[in-house]
Amino acid sequence: MAKQKSEAAKKFEKPAHWTNDPPPAPKPGKVDEKLSPTRYGDWEKDGIAVDF
Repeated sequence: MAKQKSEAAKKFEKPAHWTNDPPPAPKPGKVDEKLSPTRYGDWEKDGIAVDF
């Protein structure tokens, strides 16, 4: 079976803002101990411990 492009694919033009560059590397995550659930076993937000 031969692969043929559809009419829509034949008419498609790549937008000018598209590139073949690889995506940027992710930035390292930020550790915020105040919002860490491992701190006391609960989430703490605005001074209130929330455990759910």
